[in-house]
Amino acid sequence: MHVVAAPVTDRAPLFELSTIVEIFGRSRGESLGIPWYDLRICAGEDGPLRLGDWGTLDTPYGLEALDEADTILVPPPRDGRGTFPPALLDGLRRAHARGARIASICTGAFVLAAAGLLDGRPAITHWNSLDELARRHPAVAVQPAVLYVDDGDVLTSAGSAAGLDLCLHLVRLDHGSRVAGMTARWSVVPPHRDGGQAQFVPTPVPEPSPTPFGAWLDWARERLDGPIEVREWADAIGTSPRTFARRFRDVTGETPVQWLAAERVRRAQELLEGTDLPVDAVAARCGFATAAGLRKHFGRRTGTTPQHYRRSFRSTREERVAG
Repeated sequence: MHVVAAPVTDRAPLFELSTIVEIFGRSRGESLGIPWYDLRICAGEDGPLRLGDWGTLDTPYGLEALDEADTILVPPPRDGRGTFPPALLDGLRRAHARGARIASICTGAFVLAAAGLLDGRPAITHWNSLDELARRHPAVAVQPAVLYVDDGDVLTSAGSAAGLDLCLHLVRLDHGSRVAGMTARWSVVPPHRDGGQAQFVPTPVPEPSPTPFGAWLDWARERLDGPIEVREWADAIGTSPRTFARRFRDVTGETPVQWLAAERVRRAQELLEGTDLPVDAVAARCGFATAAGLRKHFGRRTGTTPQHYRRSFRSTREERVAG
């Protein structure tokens, strides 16, 4: 079983830790027919550990859990940027040296940087701390406008909610798009958000819509193999095309056409990972008129071709299973 360790320091924020528990701590393997993760929340330093201002942490695991973990997820510390327990930094270095996958959520990137794990690497943290990360750790190639950075064995994420994006990305790397998509739907979040954290700095928050928006998206997901016109979509949910398009963008940050293209590419990823269908057949099942149309949108959103994606992703998954 894949062991995930999360080292917690005193007064660590509760929200970011809860995202780790939501994705890796809830048993989903039985319903999916796969082994799930063994999550070990561990004490990152001595003494009674407070979780923000809301309670204390009682865990049987200490930093020795880092020596057994396949993946280590570092939540943000109290202030995000101060000094950190030397034993924690040493444990992260040892884990990385033996081949563990190391990731951070939000200002947890400062912990990884203090351990020297981000030197010469691209990395991200919360938008409000980007300049400080660059100042304190000039060897880090700070990326200002993404939700998370996957640099292979070391990954970092932006602000708090972007940690959820990163956790789902890790599930997708381990188990594929279908499992990541099901995990996201159980948590009632999108399996992937396009764009970067620049879109959140600072912008007014739209008023929540009373419409059951998930039903709008499910209606389209059930019809991805055929053409979907915005007018038809709006008629199906009983609103005008203009109102529909405005509310859709308020909630998703995308136009309906952009969202459909992203969903079709994600469906193509699932089929490329899980079937031997030729690219033409994958394109048809995802609602692209031609294989060329699939290649165009697939390349724009993933930076590679469907054929290369199938080869590389299957190889990555086979290596993880073998390991």
